[in-house]
Amino acid sequence: MADLSDAARGRTAATALAVTLSIQVFVALAATATAVLAPEIARDLGVPAKLVGVFVGLVYLGSMTASLASGHFIERHGAIRVSQVCVLICAAGSCMIAFTQAGWLPLVVLAALVIGIGYGPITPASSQVLARTAPPSRMALTFSIKQTGVPGGAALAGAVLPMLAVGLGWRTALLAVAALGVAVAALGETMRSKLDAAPAKESHPFSLAGMIAPLRTVFRHPVLLELSITGFVYAAMQVCLTSFLVVYLTEALGFALVAAGLALTAANVGGIIGRVGWGAVADQWIAPRRMLGLLGLAAAACAYAAASFEGGWPRPVLLAVCALYGATAIGWNGVQLAEIARHAPAGQAGAITGASGFITFAGVMFGPPAFALLATLTGSYRIGFAVFGTVCLVCGAALLMRPPANPAPA
Repeated sequence: MADLSDAARGRTAATALAVTLSIQVFVALAATATAVLAPEIARDLGVPAKLVGVFVGLVYLGSMTASLASGHFIERHGAIRVSQVCVLICAAGSCMIAFTQAGWLPLVVLAALVIGIGYGPITPASSQVLARTAPPSRMALTFSIKQTGVPGGAALAGAVLPMLAVGLGWRTALLAVAALGVAVAALGETMRSKLDAAPAKESHPFSLAGMIAPLRTVFRHPVLLELSITGFVYAAMQVCLTSFLVVYLTEALGFALVAAGLALTAANVGGIIGRVGWGAVADQWIAPRRMLGLLGLAAAACAYAAASFEGGWPRPVLLAVCALYGATAIGWNGVQLAEIARHAPAGQAGAITGASGFITFAGVMFGPPAFALLATLTGSYRIGFAVFGTVCLVCGAALLMRPPANPAPA
């Protein structure tokens, strides 16, 4: 009987991972699509392609707010139900961009915020599910596998959307993204009753004080705050890599859109491999905090290499650097999220992850506009990669040199 129970728990854990992974892939695809298609969209709408940094910043402005507010809705309606609604919100945002015409830039601004509102609650919702179903001995690996959906979705965007745009137009490519979202939401419905915990019978009304409470918890406990600040820094680097690599390669080095999309795919495939690998290592061999520090140093080295790209670099070498850059600058997230869930007060993994995500998304919101400003002021994307690499270097070194923070109480 015990064996049957263990097998049932294993099947539930596998189902939870598969469903949350598919949802994560889609919202990452939707959030990355505009950055991948930026050269085509910018030409049709008559705006500079580097403004994609502002668009991405707006996406994550919506994300950070929705992430902080997500705990109440997850408790009230269930994590999978919240995820389904968010997937459909992201699909609606993609449709809004697809129907944008020259001169309609306020619609693009609104679409960015809409996509962000859909994106923000996904990680807190999945953390609530996985914290309940994942085996404790494989927590970092489980969260890391789920988080491969972020580079996985971005890799899918880099590999597929440029070809769709060349063949059918960028508007059709975005409508295809929206249609995929409807399918993913339907998939979630088939598993919702199995994975969602029973909604709270009595739930406090949504309020600003209730929304802020998990954030207060994060700031009160040094280990949660340290992890959140690390997320701020590393997320800024990650989103600048995924948002500007295509524009950098096309504008500065003269790459064709499809070739630049392949480089982004290489970075995201590296991120997928890195997330799984670092999660396994953090569970078995290297303490998660030390792992996060080492990843910061490695990401900085790759950022400096990217800033040195020249047109004469052999293409395989350039792609290899992009893959290593992705493995480090994208590969950190699962280890960090597993630690947040591990140190969150019992039953609050979703709410605390949402509050920490508010800080992380602040880094994502800050990063692209700051990168775009550096590119505008200096006339070079290289400076942006070097500056953000240096910030990662400082953060990684601090994690390795400072004594560990006191853990948060259960």
